[in-house]
Amino acid sequence: MTTAIIRNRITSIPIDKLIAHPGGPNRMSKRNFARLVRNIERTGQYEPLVVRQQGDCFQIINGRQRLEVLRQLGYENVDAVVWDVDNVETDILLCSLNRLKGTDVLGKKLALLERINCFMNAREMSKLLPYTRAQIEKLRDIKVPAVPAKVDAESFAVPVVFFLSAEQQQVITKALASTPQSNKKTKAARNAAALTEIAECFIRKENRDED
Repeated sequence: MTTAIIRNRITSIPIDKLIAHPGGPNRMSKRNFARLVRNIERTGQYEPLVVRQQGDCFQIINGRQRLEVLRQLGYENVDAVVWDVDNVETDILLCSLNRLKGTDVLGKKLALLERINCFMNAREMSKLLPYTRAQIEKLRDIKVPAVPAKVDAESFAVPVVFFLSAEQQQVITKALASTPQSNKKTKAARNAAALTEIAECFIRKENRDED
């Protein structure tokens, strides 16, 4: 049977014509694989695989785990999108497709969990979602503040890096130790305050000399 291939559109491909790329780096834990099995088995829905044609077969660029699930569930044909890419582009896609992802907005994630929780408990949710029961229960109890907390920009420390000789380090360490001790909590904060005081003294002296 010859499969009619239309590039960049979803095509049904016989499962025995699909082969995994030997260099695919993505791996999935047994727990998440089981979740994927349950999701596809329950809904019959899955994201189409991304493949490229290699002779009479199709090499998987994205979707190797889905292929294994579909094979386990007895699928004879698989939905896939065929991309026309060379070896270099394929390697780039293998490195990037499973890694270029966004992050969850906490409030929206919690709202999703709350809606799902109306139909199933945390134990049932953990079988389908990429979270343990304990994680779901913990997330469910998190409250998102109505007004985002204001962050004082001045509270962020700005790193300043110096490369010193051993002699220079001894001089600076002695100078820092000789300044009046501030009430800063950490050593780094005390040193920063002392260094600032030394610098201010130098600036005042320079200004007096100019006058």
